Amino acid sequence: MAAAFGELKGDVPLPDSALDFLDWDWSRVESEYRGLRSRNLSGANLAAWMADWSRLKELIEEGHSRLYVAKTLDTADPEREQRYQTYLEEIYTPAEEQDQKLKEKLLASGLEPDGFVIPLRNLRAQAELYRDANLPLLEKEKKLSSEYDRIRGAQTVEWQGQEITIARLFLELEEPDRDRRERAWKLGRTRQLQDREGLNDLWVRFLDLRSEIAKNADLPEFRSYRWRQLLRFDYTPDDCRRFHEAIAVVVVPAAAKVADRRRRALGITSLRPWDASADKYGRDPLRPFAAVNELIEKSSAIFHHVDPVLGTYFDSMESEHLLDLDNRKGKAPGGYNEPFAAARRPFIFMNAVGTAGDVETLLHEAGHAFHVFESASLPYYPQLQVPMEFAEVASMSMELLASPFLTTDHGGFYSDEQAARARIDHLERILWFWPSMAVGDAFQHWVYENSEAARDPANCDRAYVELVGRFMPFIDWSNLGAELRSGWQRVLHFFQVPFYYVEYGLAQLAAVQIWKNALEDHAGAVWRYRSALALGYTVPLPELYQAAGARLAFDARTLREAVALIEATLEQLENRN
Repeated sequence: MAAAFGELKGDVPLPDSALDFLDWDWSRVESEYRGLRSRNLSGANLAAWMADWSRLKELIEEGHSRLYVAKTLDTADPEREQRYQTYLEEIYTPAEEQDQKLKEKLLASGLEPDGFVIPLRNLRAQAELYRDANLPLLEKEKKLSSEYDRIRGAQTVEWQGQEITIARLFLELEEPDRDRRERAWKLGRTRQLQDREGLNDLWVRFLDLRSEIAKNADLPEFRSYRWRQLLRFDYTPDDCRRFHEAIAVVVVPAAAKVADRRRRALGITSLRPWDASADKYGRDPLRPFAAVNELIEKSSAIFHHVDPVLGTYFDSMESEHLLDLDNRKGKAPGGYNEPFAAARRPFIFMNAVGTAGDVETLLHEAGHAFHVFESASLPYYPQLQVPMEFAEVASMSMELLASPFLTTDHGGFYSDEQAARARIDHLERILWFWPSMAVGDAFQHWVYENSEAARDPANCDRAYVELVGRFMPFIDWSNLGAELRSGWQRVLHFFQVPFYYVEYGLAQLAAVQIWKNALEDHAGAVWRYRSALALGYTVPLPELYQAAGARLAFDARTLREAVALIEATLEQLENRN
């Protein structure tokens, strides 16, 4: 794909690979920017100029992505961390300043490339938000994010004579032995609480930094800054509050019914935090795979059933070494898909330990990866900057589109009974997820509406506890005050990607709508899904949802329709199980 973009007018051609680009120093990068700035723009050369700028930007972005991936694969390696930090300081941050000049050049020209109405709107907003003074602060924010990764990545415990990660420890939460689950849960939370002061200090540093960033941009508070930074043109904080209220009215009662069924099946008086993941009928936890190669092989079979082209995409990721899925000490927590912009390829990072949740995580991240593949033919980098509200539609829809093909007769992981059980767990967790999302999103609105109060972590504790009580009253936290209060510290989004939370809730609602379409016409629904992914960000957000067969919605009526489908399917699956 690189050859399609030509060469820039610098001293030497740009490299074909971002791995080669990582050897470039700033003087060579700056030469390319200088060449772009010096060229006169006209209708005749606009496409070539845009292609050249895009190619340079892609190499810079992929260089950052490659180094980010490397450091998250081993947070204990100081050389990886140092190389990442050096790149931020010497290449990535200076390039942001140069990109601003090119944005201004394009905007001043009055020219508009084909398929560029929405990217041009986005570039205009970014140019208006840009401040030279914020460049070192945004770089510092990335460094603070690395500090959060180091703290969380180092959290291990001794369990049954072995040092293991928290992620591996929490496999025990799926065990039928309730006492064992409680011991594991408390051990993990005790270890996490040991970092409370360090995370409190980090939190205040994040808030102070973000207040300064907003002030530099002439905005009253960070939420206003972040709303523009995230290019949220199609909804407001008031829409988010309307969504929270709809969840409280529609979803919380449905989630409470799920919780009560679980409580009664477990034969307990109240549902404790360590009771949320175990099988409610006391069966041994699902262990769908024993090794990562089995996870890859069976997932491939599932994707080929969803759509042969999607299956081919996934197979290419394995052959091109774009998957790192196993959990190990020193690896950063969580899972993600990282686009390699110049190669137009995705990379999936996970911490798989053999659970049903790992299967869902891979289905989810593969949805993001398919987004990269489908939009790869778009010519200009700004067209690839998909809004997170729709990026999560790609991932969450894939979890549901793949659900009919989880069984061994499709090459998947489960018997019919096990697949029904896995799907029940998944759908019940969707009903629990919306309230959890409302907690996370409402918490962040509180933080940045009350930024001075939020500098005191004790106030954050109180706000978080109040929101959990409102949206998740079905979990009994008696005598677990410290663990409950510190729950916000375990949400990496609050620290690393503020306000990236409501996207999950909106996208989940769209995913259920797409799943409903697939129940009526699987091939047609998948075709619409893929067609929408191929649009990148060339149409407004509501049109992306519409292209995929869904509606961007915040209202109780749409939620009721989704909840009704989930509850009806749960009843069918329970009868089958």
